[in-house]
Amino acid sequence: MGRAEERKARQRGGRRAAPPRGRPSQQPEPETPTAAGTTTTVVESPEAEGGTRAERRRAAAKKPGKDGKGAKLGKDGKPVRGRIRRLFTWKKMLGAFFACCLLGIGAFILLYVMVGVPEGNALAQTQSNVYKYSDGSVLARKGTVNREIVDLSKVPKEVQHTFVAAENKTFYNDNGIDLKGMARGLYNTVRGRGTQGGSTITQQYVKNYYLDQDQTVTRKLKELVISLKVDREKSKDDILAGYINTSYYGRGAYGIQAAAQAYYRVDAQDLNVQQGAYLAALLQAPSQYDWAVAGPIGKKLVQQRWNYVLDNMVGQGWLDKSKRDGMKFPIPKAPKAASGLEGQKGYLVELANTQLENQLMKTQNITRSEAEALVVDQGWTITLNIDPKKQTKLEAAVKSQLTSKLDGKKRKVDKNVQAGAVSVDPKTGKIVALYGGVDYYKHYTNNATRADYQPASTFKPIILAAAVDQNAETQAGKAINANTIYDGTSGRAVKGSDIAFAPPNEDDADYGNITVQTAMNKSVNSVFAQMGVDVGMKNVLKTADDLGLDTTDLQAVPAMTLGTMGASPLEMAGVYATLDNHGAKVTPSILASAEKTGKKVDLPSPIGGQVISRTTADQVTSVLTGVVDDGTAKVSVAQNPLRKGQQVAGKTGTSDYNRSAWFTGYTPDLVTSVGLFGEDAKTHNQVTLTGATGLIPGTGRINGGGYPAQIWAAYTFGVTKKQKFDLNTTLGAAVKPTATPTYSSTPSETASESPSQTPTKSATPSQTPTSQAPSQTPTKSATPTTTAPSTPEETPTGDVTDNPLDPAADGQ
Repeated sequence: MGRAEERKARQRGGRRAAPPRGRPSQQPEPETPTAAGTTTTVVESPEAEGGTRAERRRAAAKKPGKDGKGAKLGKDGKPVRGRIRRLFTWKKMLGAFFACCLLGIGAFILLYVMVGVPEGNALAQTQSNVYKYSDGSVLARKGTVNREIVDLSKVPKEVQHTFVAAENKTFYNDNGIDLKGMARGLYNTVRGRGTQGGSTITQQYVKNYYLDQDQTVTRKLKELVISLKVDREKSKDDILAGYINTSYYGRGAYGIQAAAQAYYRVDAQDLNVQQGAYLAALLQAPSQYDWAVAGPIGKKLVQQRWNYVLDNMVGQGWLDKSKRDGMKFPIPKAPKAASGLEGQKGYLVELANTQLENQLMKTQNITRSEAEALVVDQGWTITLNIDPKKQTKLEAAVKSQLTSKLDGKKRKVDKNVQAGAVSVDPKTGKIVALYGGVDYYKHYTNNATRADYQPASTFKPIILAAAVDQNAETQAGKAINANTIYDGTSGRAVKGSDIAFAPPNEDDADYGNITVQTAMNKSVNSVFAQMGVDVGMKNVLKTADDLGLDTTDLQAVPAMTLGTMGASPLEMAGVYATLDNHGAKVTPSILASAEKTGKKVDLPSPIGGQVISRTTADQVTSVLTGVVDDGTAKVSVAQNPLRKGQQVAGKTGTSDYNRSAWFTGYTPDLVTSVGLFGEDAKTHNQVTLTGATGLIPGTGRINGGGYPAQIWAAYTFGVTKKQKFDLNTTLGAAVKPTATPTYSSTPSETASESPSQTPTKSATPSQTPTSQAPSQTPTKSATPTTTAPSTPEETPTGDVTDNPLDPAADGQ
């Protein structure tokens, strides 16, 4: 029986109709008489009668304190809700969401109404920078803005497209902003993560012309609003013209016209697509992508960026693919220095700008491009640590000892000689003098900061420092120090290395058993190759990095002991200054102060913490005094007539194929690193120095103990006074020996028990100065002129060509 029939039955007589067949019969409900004489059917609980499961469930739910679903009921009979459920109802959450949306829309409308398009301030920002010497006298003024505004119609359409393809492919269709990029930029700014890409061309134009480079939320919000308004008020062509005319391209060039001249010596209207793509690629990182000064990584990156631009043009239908496939990378022409930076001025200004940019990048979390835009011609007053008197002395020393002897008309090799030098106060870290090249106009690359030539044997003191500081032992278990005896046999295979390595000594000379002190004096390759393995090349590189040498991506292979990595005179001056400063880190700085509109930049101290122990640094210094007094720098330095009792420590170096020659030395109060580099005058490839000046007898090889040491002595002895090192050590040439030499191992059963002082082969380097050595009697001239250096020659790295950056070298 259905429920409708049951209701009808109850209405008729209060009884339920008989159930249909197939359903179990139920007992009739008892009837109870009422006062009216009628009867009422009493319905018993299905649970009591064993009713159906659904009926029992409904009956249980009707128990006191429960609703139909079993939930607790309140006093009002309604279900009781939890606190969290009462707070986060879907109605409240939906209402909050719409409220936030309305609030955000209202705030944006208010911001849009309040923020107007300001007057352009680009011209006001491009002021002259003033550079001063340490005494306050003016070194240079640089600020004639190199910019020429050109109409967009003067720029070829395909060249216009290169900038759109590089920065903002949707430029012609968007509304001037990139909400996704802006959100990412705001998030990174709030989190202090610096800047990332994402801005449209319109936004970058607004930032360049109407705003500034500050990385703040306020500036980014203004940029958003102004970009929307500028996009509505100006045409796309006007915006693109403003963008390419206000951007900075490097080389002091603002705008596409100046950039076209700076990189390709043509007007903007004569640029081709390849050249335009390079200029567009430059905007991401002008200094890093400048082909003239970029390193291998920078050149690789800019070529990748160049290909990216052209491929995007093909994708947008702006360039035919067949035409694009035939395009080659357009190498820019060599840069021309700006006026007012003649001589050494350009090199000094360049380094000052670079160090200031580095500091701004670190403190403001900005990119290199943004830092350059903040520094170059922006009204800075920058005081350098350069001492004008020492600077003049250094320049005079290079001229008297080297450049005056070069004659490119007589000898082709003389055109290929480049010199670089850096002089540092070890107590303060100040760069007091610098020589970057013959003239900033004639040689744009700064030889004082370039790091593409091998430091050669000037790396050997770092190996000794690592051994002493880490208490390293020889293969025989003996402690390594100045008195330890090694086998100086030329071509001796190193022991304990997984990589076979047997470097020759100079002229293949054998020295037999010699102390570390003698090995340093004579620059014996075989000894320091073994020492490097004994210490562990990873440990050696760690010490090198701690002392200030850039060891990024260098492989820890035995060939590194010969100084086969790249290093600059600036880096080597920092390493040796740390030794001179008793192991406390020295990071050379050319910046004394930098201020703009009354605000000074906080500069880090050049003096850092202890990176090696004082006893280690002092022992290395003690050993290096032997190189000067009884080694490869004896004639040019120890016996120099200008020496007035100054105690000197230093090391010479001559690289593979005589492509570089070094002397890095120091007195207690001054450290100077001098390097000579063979660079082809036309191709700029590395070439030999051998035969330069035509004054070197024999092979004509230029050694570190020759012209580099002579330049060092002519400069240093003219600006320093008599002083002695304050050393905390009992080992090395600077102190009397107090211990018996320690043997590293016995190379043969018949090895002598006493260290040998001379090579056993006939190719022994001469220790006797020739008649061309400087006179022992000082002359009236303040700077002696030595016509031909005749010094004990340090061991060059010879034919060893293992490249620590080449993984294939591991198996050699």
